[in-house]
Amino acid sequence: MYTDQAKAESEGYDYQEVAPMKLVGRRSFLGSIPGAVLLAAAPQSAGNAIPNRPKVPGTLSLRARRRTKAAEASERVLEWPVARTAIIICDMWDTHTCGMSAQRVALMAPRMNQVVSAARSLGVMIIHAPSDTMKFYEGTPWRERMRNAPMAASPFPIIARCPRVPAEERDFPIDDSAGGCDDPIVKPETGPPYPWSREHPAIDIVGFDGVSESGQEIYNFCKQNGIDKIVLMGVHTNICILNRGFGARQMTRLGFEVVLARDLTDSMYDPRTRPFVSHARGTELVIEHIEAMWCASIPSEDLTRVVPGSADPERGGKERRTAR
Repeated sequence: MYTDQAKAESEGYDYQEVAPMKLVGRRSFLGSIPGAVLLAAAPQSAGNAIPNRPKVPGTLSLRARRRTKAAEASERVLEWPVARTAIIICDMWDTHTCGMSAQRVALMAPRMNQVVSAARSLGVMIIHAPSDTMKFYEGTPWRERMRNAPMAASPFPIIARCPRVPAEERDFPIDDSAGGCDDPIVKPETGPPYPWSREHPAIDIVGFDGVSESGQEIYNFCKQNGIDKIVLMGVHTNICILNRGFGARQMTRLGFEVVLARDLTDSMYDPRTRPFVSHARGTELVIEHIEAMWCASIPSEDLTRVVPGSADPERGGKERRTAR
């Protein structure tokens, strides 16, 4: 993986351990091996703690849009320190039971990777949450980083799924009762097991990133690292973005400030069902529902830059301490 000694050592790895791994293209290699072998990409000495990202200065300026129940939109600017912010990438799998959904995810993944890469370089924590695929990442530092966070007390038990309450179900803007797949011929669900095995390979998992499907693990990690602000992106807007243990419903109830990256999400909606609009409009209707009932949405470009001057070192010659 590392052909450059300085690069290896800058990321905290022993060059002698990783130098033999002079491999073919990164993604083609990663896509061809079992998840456990990914540990070789970032070897850890026995007994060494897995370091967490350094906390650095910088403030995101997020144009957050909310709605009233009457669908009136308003916008205000949120200023979030990068050190207290995490992006959670929800269920951006390598494939799907619905062909049209898989095609839209494949188109979205490279755009998402560009945004996430920029946010990571600014100091934002990146948490990958491809549910049902943890076996692929078993033994990797990204998976162990999340598992190793100490148990944190929560105001109520953290559950794996947070379904719609009856009032929300009654007023939900789309009919997804049949699953929402918009393939011309919808195949019946046969899983589990499901066909997905990992996050889409167009999305990089690197450096200080984490991998988890557990709301409890993610809560523990955020509490350990002083993270109280969450950006959700991924799929599906009407299901997992809301329902997962790390989704909008539970994270807002747990006291986190949450926003949805509205241009990096997609719904499971079939235009042949109520309200009989295009798939794109169906997704927008779900986003508007989330803005009214759960959290604000933002354009993802706001995650690619910080307020000018906010990332500068402290004045007066003092070194800014970082936390691990």
